[in-house]
Amino acid sequence: MTKRQFLFSLRDRLEELPPQEVEERLNFYSEMIDDRMEEGLSEEEAVASVGTVDRVAAQILEETPPEKRKSFPKRKLKPWEITLLVLGSPLWVSLLIGAAAVAVSLYAAGWAVIVSLWAVFASLIGCALGGVIGGIVAASLSGAAGAALIGAGILCAGLAILMFLGCQAATKGICLLTKMVFTKRGAAK
Repeated sequence: MTKRQFLFSLRDRLEELPPQEVEERLNFYSEMIDDRMEEGLSEEEAVASVGTVDRVAAQILEETPPEKRKSFPKRKLKPWEITLLVLGSPLWVSLLIGAAAVAVSLYAAGWAVIVSLWAVFASLIGCALGGVIGGIVAASLSGAAGAALIGAGILCAGLAILMFLGCQAATKGICLLTKMVFTKRGAAK
């Protein structure tokens, strides 16, 4: 494990500590690893000598007083709160379902645009091939008509190249959006 991976994993396991405390601990272990590397250990050996991420995180959390940790108080719902939740469920459940449906339809619409762009690209390729082949056939009947068809085919080929670049960029964009939405740290990587 590299130093960067170790510190990243340690940061994840110390989420319940205040940010300043997390930074202090990360700096401490970063310096410790650097010191061991200066003593001649490789990066992996230096990280291994510190201990596993789980062990280090457990030790830090054990040493940290409970009042410094983020706590989420657990409480029981009162009877009137339960009653309101049950009576209001036809409203809030339907709103929740509606919001989910809108989110899914927007996501599907984004992919539909991508599919449409690729379909336009495919049709431009077809027009390019048809124009060039049709121009060659038409050139035997009328030179000007054949030249015009070949020119149109070449124009479609050029547009297809530009369309390919646009389709590729749009596809990468929606794939990145998908990664950001469906993974915890898609934006951070």
